[in-house]
Amino acid sequence: MAGRIRQSDVDEVKARTNIADIVGEHVSLKSAGVGSMKGLCPFHDERSPSFHVRPGLGYYHCFGCGESGDAYTFLQRMDHVSFTEAVERLAGRIGFELHYEDGGQASDHGNRARLLAANQAASEFFVERLSAPDAEVGRRFLGERGFDAEAARRFGVGFAPKSWDALTDHLKGRGFTTEELSASGLVSQGDRGVYDRFRGRLVWPIRDVTGQTVGFGARRLLDDDKGPKYLNTPETAIYHKSQVLYGLDLAKRDISKTHRVVVVEGYTDVMACHLAGVTTAIATCGTSFGVDHIKVLRRVLGDASGVGEVVFTFDGDAAGQQAAIRAFGEEQRFAAQTFVAVAPDGLDPCDLRLARGDGAVRTLIESRTPMFEFVIKHTLAQYDLETVEGRVAALRAAAPVVADIRDPALRPGYTRELARMLGVELGEVTRAVRSAASRPKSGESGGGQSAASGASGASEAADAPERPFSITQLPNDPATRLERDALQAMVQHPDTVGADLLRHAVDCRFGNPSLTVIRDGIASVLASADPQVRVDRVIAEVPAPFASLVQQLAVAPMPHRNETELTVYVQGVVGALVDRELLRQKSELLGRLQRTDRSDVAAFAALQRALVEIETERRALRAD
Repeated sequence: MAGRIRQSDVDEVKARTNIADIVGEHVSLKSAGVGSMKGLCPFHDERSPSFHVRPGLGYYHCFGCGESGDAYTFLQRMDHVSFTEAVERLAGRIGFELHYEDGGQASDHGNRARLLAANQAASEFFVERLSAPDAEVGRRFLGERGFDAEAARRFGVGFAPKSWDALTDHLKGRGFTTEELSASGLVSQGDRGVYDRFRGRLVWPIRDVTGQTVGFGARRLLDDDKGPKYLNTPETAIYHKSQVLYGLDLAKRDISKTHRVVVVEGYTDVMACHLAGVTTAIATCGTSFGVDHIKVLRRVLGDASGVGEVVFTFDGDAAGQQAAIRAFGEEQRFAAQTFVAVAPDGLDPCDLRLARGDGAVRTLIESRTPMFEFVIKHTLAQYDLETVEGRVAALRAAAPVVADIRDPALRPGYTRELARMLGVELGEVTRAVRSAASRPKSGESGGGQSAASGASGASEAADAPERPFSITQLPNDPATRLERDALQAMVQHPDTVGADLLRHAVDCRFGNPSLTVIRDGIASVLASADPQVRVDRVIAEVPAPFASLVQQLAVAPMPHRNETELTVYVQGVVGALVDRELLRQKSELLGRLQRTDRSDVAAFAALQRALVEIETERRALRAD
C-alpha cells in the first residue's frame, strides 16, 4: 500500500487544477458574475441553481443542501473515492508525478496506472472483437436474452477470441510487458509460457466506482470449453472481488439520488434491470454479497439516516432462498431498510424481461417484500405448524428474527403478524420476542445491542455528518448583512481590498459571533510572517466547525458584472464596515467629551483632537 502523499504535492496538484473543469464534468455551469459560476446541485434535487463555484479560489458550495469543499472533496463526494484516490486522479489528469512518504512507495501508483491501462486496452480489444465473424456465438447469446448491439455497447460487453495469444500479442504490441499482463490477471502462466486467460467467451468489463476497468467476467459459450460457467479476473493489485460491484459505476448517481439500490445476481440481470428502467441495479462478481460490498454501498447510498432501501432479488429456487438468508445475516449492517424481490414463477430479472417485458421487471422491484417478513416466512416453512411441538419450535426460531428488527415502531406489528402466522396467543409471542431481545447476541459481552445492530444504530448516528451552518441562516438585519458582505469581499478579493483597508477592517467590532470568528481568522493570517490572505489559510486558522462558513463566504455571489464594478463594490463594502467602526468610535468620544470637565483643558483638547482625526479619516475613506 502506498505511503502518504507529500503535502507539497497535494497543494501543487490542487493549485494546478481548475475546479470548474472537474465540476463541469458533472454539472452544467454558467457564469454568475466575475470569477463565479453556478449550476444545479449534483448532490440534491433542485429547480433553480444554488450550487456556486469559484474557480479562482478553488472552492464550491451549495446554498441549498450545504455541500461544500474543494476539488478533492468534490471527487470524494461524487465518485465515492478516498482522499488519496482523489489526489491521484487529479495528478493523473495533469501529468504530475506524485511522491509518497514512508520511503520506496512512489512506484505503487505508477504500477496501478499501468494495470488500469492494460485493462482498458483489453476492454477495447474485446469490444472490437464482438463484431468479428468468430463472435457470432456471443452475439447470438446476447440476442437470445434480449440484448441488441446498442445494449452491448452501453455495458461494454465484448468477446474474447478462441485463441491462446490473441490478446497477449495485441497488448504487447501496445507496449505492455508480460509482467504487467500477468499482474493484471489478463494472462495465465503455463508450462510453455503465458496464454490468454479468457478464450472463446463473452466478456463483461468490471469497473470500480470511478468507472475505471479493474477486471473482467467471462461467460462460457462453447461446448468444448471445460472451464467454469463464469470465469473472473483473479485477485490483483486493482481487483478485489469482495469490494467491487458490477454496474456500480453506472448506477451510483441514481443510487445517491433515490437512496435505493437493487442487488441482483448476474451481469445479464444488471443489464436487464437498467434497460427496463431500474437504473440502480448492481451485482457481485463471482462471490456472495459480503461485508466489504456493504461498506461500498453505504458510502454511495449515504446510508446513515435509515431512509434508504436495499432490495435483494433472488432466484426462486432453493439456492436463491439460501442466498436471501445469507443476505439477511448481513442486513443489520445497513441503516437503510432491506427488502427481497422474488418473481412468483422464480424468474430472474433477465428472463422476466425476456418473457414479460420491461414493465414486469419494474413491477417486481416495486412489489418487494420487507426482508424480515421474507425471513420469518422462510423460517416458519421449516416446521410443521399443525402440531404443538412444531409451533413451539417455530416460535423459538422466529422470535429472534423479530427481536432483531432495528425500528422499535415495527416490532409490535411483526409480533402480531408472527402470532397470526403461528395461530398462537399474542401474549405468548410477545414474551418470546422480549426474551430473545434480552439474550446476548453472538460476539456480545452481555445483554446489549448486537455488534451488527450497533454498526447500523448508535455508531451510525455518531458518524452521520451534521449539516453545516449556512450563511443564508444569518440574521437579515443591515448590520449583520454588512459584516457578511465585507467578509465576503475580504475572503474573495483581498488584493482588491488592499492591505491597509484589510488591516482596518479586522480591527472593527462585529456583532455576529460566527462572523467574528471569521474576522479573527483573517486577522491571524494578516499578523503572520506571510500576510497573504487565502481561503485555505483562513480555514486553517478558524476552528473546524467554522471551515464551511469560510468556504461559503468564498463562493457566495456578489453584485457586480465586470472588473470595474467589482473594485468599486469590494472597496465600498469594506470601507462601509470601517466607516461604521469609525462612527462608533466617534460616538464614544462624543460621550466622553460630554462627561469631561471643561476645566480639564488637556483632556478636553485631546478628545477634540481625536474627534478631528476620526472625522478626517472618515472623509478620506469616503473620498477613496
